[in-house]
Formats: sequence, structure tokens, C-alpha cells
Amino acid sequence: MSTATDRSGGPLQQLLAALRQSPPLWWSFLYFFCLLSGYYVLRPVREAMAASTDLQTVFPTALIDWFSGHGIALQAYVLQFLFTCVFLIMLVLQPVYGWLVSRYPRRLFLPLVYGFFIATLLGFYVMFQAGVPGRGMAFFFWITVFNLFAVAVFWSFMADVFSNVQARAFYGYIGAAGTVGAFLGPIITSTLVQRVGIANLMLVSAAFLAVCVLCIWKLRPFAVAREREQQLVSGERPMGGSVLDGLKLVVREPLLRWLAVMVVFGVGVGTLLYNEQAGIVRAAFPDEAARTAFYSRLDLAVNALTLLVQVGLTRWLLSRHGIAPALLIPGFAIIVGFSVLAASPLPLLVAMVQVMTRASEFSLAKPARETIYTRVDRQWRYKAGAAIDTVIYRGADLSFAWLHKGLSLLGSHMVFAGGIVVAVVMTLAACGVLREEKKLPRER
Repeated sequence: MSTATDRSGGPLQQLLAALRQSPPLWWSFLYFFCLLSGYYVLRPVREAMAASTDLQTVFPTALIDWFSGHGIALQAYVLQFLFTCVFLIMLVLQPVYGWLVSRYPRRLFLPLVYGFFIATLLGFYVMFQAGVPGRGMAFFFWITVFNLFAVAVFWSFMADVFSNVQARAFYGYIGAAGTVGAFLGPIITSTLVQRVGIANLMLVSAAFLAVCVLCIWKLRPFAVAREREQQLVSGERPMGGSVLDGLKLVVREPLLRWLAVMVVFGVGVGTLLYNEQAGIVRAAFPDEAARTAFYSRLDLAVNALTLLVQVGLTRWLLSRHGIAPALLIPGFAIIVGFSVLAASPLPLLVAMVQVMTRASEFSLAKPARETIYTRVDRQWRYKAGAAIDTVIYRGADLSFAWLHKGLSLLGSHMVFAGGIVVAVVMTLAACGVLREEKKLPRER
């Protein structure tokens, strides 16, 4: 595969040149496009479930009765309860995933991951069609796990396929393909949800994931070729080792520790903002379908800004200036946004900062972090990277969900003031990542 791309002309001409020079880029485009299309078809459903005022839709009847019998108003702790359970689920699934990648070669465990998600989507189709009580909680758990594991597997696989030079040139474009898919998902949802119902959206998402499996099969020969050319450990053999190797690596390696800290506080910023927004939406949109439509429009705004940055800025920053600007710019932007909200937490401003926060993560910080994994071995990518993106990520989500509950008692001003501190720590952690990243050996 070619490692250079034509830097003449505008972003579109550069993209077309990259596609001509790198055949796997086409399949990577389709893969990430379908993955995020399938996710974003369902994301508004998750948000609507979390903001639902109908406890029977979200929780099983037995759980509602248990909380009521103990004098606890479950309605006041919906997000905190959901995030707590998601973290516990991650603790169980992380060793399962570690066992899977340790015992099975890439050609088996990648299709297995997506096959599992497709099968469970068919189960949710039945649940939503039948109106099973508690379907909201089960679906919230599922899609949160799906988002973390499926996307983590995708980027780990991309680091098998592309070198570091190619990653800096291509990851912005690959991210843009995913963003186009993220555009399509909410459009499908807002167009179909009130016509065909939520259950049929599960089948749409399952079809997108089936295409992802095809892309994995098509990309595997390119990963094998790169491993042979670079004399790397083959992904066609099981990695071996312990199911907890990922967490052990994070504890042992300074670069992974800084990455974990940066992710934790980055999640903290998003969780504080997400939880504050959920209360606003719950009050403004009592109808489930209306909330779903609102979240789909918000996703469209996020994806529009993300796509503009990915196509016009990300590749130029990573190729010309490395990962430093892409890691630091989001932190400074979030500090400014939260400072404005601390002074004036108006609903419109909350939505605007939400768009800016999520767009900067998707278009700059995430591609920059993922290029680092092209310069390390597969244990770091598939085990440590997955541990950071699943257990550590959800542990942060849980912690900041409860922190928000405490800060919200003091008002929105205090929530956003605390968010400024969190954003500052995230930016300092990014500086630690940059310092350790410079110590990595250059790719052969």
C-alpha cells in the first residue's frame, strides 16, 4: 500500500487521491460508515429510553416494585442506576473479551463480536414489538456495551491494516466516512420511527452490521500483508496471555496510564453535560417519539460539525503537526464552553456546547489517540486499548454520573464550574500522553 498521498488541491481532491492509492481505504470507509449508521439508527432510541417518564417502559415491574417498597423514588435516579449497572456489566464482559482475543485468531473473534450483536438485535426486535416491560433498561445496557466494544474493535483492526504514516493521512478520512454514516442514522430514525415503530429500527441496524462483517473479511488480507512487510506478530494466531492483561498493561505502562486518565476526564466532561441535558429534555418533551426526534436532530448537528473538521482540518493537523494540536484543541474549547455555561446555563447554550464537545472528540481527539496504537504491539491495541475504552470508560461514566447528582443539588452553575476543573485535568493528561508518545520507537 502506498504511504503517501497527493497534498495538492482541496480536501476532495486529496481524498480521491488517497482512495486511488490505498485499496483498503475503500473497505475501511464502508466498514466505519455502516458501523456508525447502525449505531446512530439506535442511539436516539437509547436517549429516549433514558429520558422516558414511563417507568414501565424503562424498568421491569419487579424492579419498580422493589424500589417503591423501600421508599426510593426510582424516577429520580434513572441515569445513575443505569450507569451503575452498565459499569458492572463491563466488569463481567471485559474478562470475556480478554479471553476471546487471547484464545482465538483475528479471523474468528472479529466476526464473532459482530455476530453476537446482530443476534441480540433480533432479540430486541421481538421485545419492542411485544412491548415487554423493562425493554428500555435492557436496550440501554446493550447499546452502551455495543458502542464501546464494536468501535474499539474497529480501531484496533485499523491499526493492524494501516501504518502510522498512513493512519495520520487516512484516519481523518475514515472518521469522516463514519460521520456520514452517523448523519444517515438519525435521518433514518427521524424519518421512520413514527411510521414503522421502534422495533423495526432494530432490523435496519442489524443489516448495517452484516455489511461490517463483509468488510472485515475483505480487509483481513491487507492486515496480513502489512504484518509480513513490517515483520510484526501475525494477527492470524491467537495472542495468548491472561484475560486481564489489558488492565495490567494500563497499570504498568506510563503512556497507557496517561491515555486512561485523559479518557476518564474526557468522559467526565461529557457525562456532566449529558446528565444536565437529560433533565432539560425530559421537561421539554414528555412524548417518547418527540424526544427521539429531538435527539436525532442534535446528533445531526454534532455530525455536521464533525464532518467539516474531519474533511477540512484533521488530516492536515495529523500529517503536518502530529497529534499534539488534535489532543489539545478540544480541551481548550471545552474549558471555554463550560466557562460560558457556568455563567449562563441556558438550554440553547447547553445544546451548543454539547455539539462542540462531542464534535471535537470525534473529529480530533479520537483519531489522534488511535494513531498511537499503530506504533505499539497487538497486546496494547486489542487488550489495553479495549480495557481503556470499556471498563475504564464506563467506570468514569459511573463516577461522574454520581458526581453530577451531588453537584446538581447546588444548581447548574456548580455543575459547569466543576466541569471546568475536569476539562483542565483532561488537558493536562493530554500533555502527559504527548510526552510519553515521543518515547515510542519509530515504525520500521
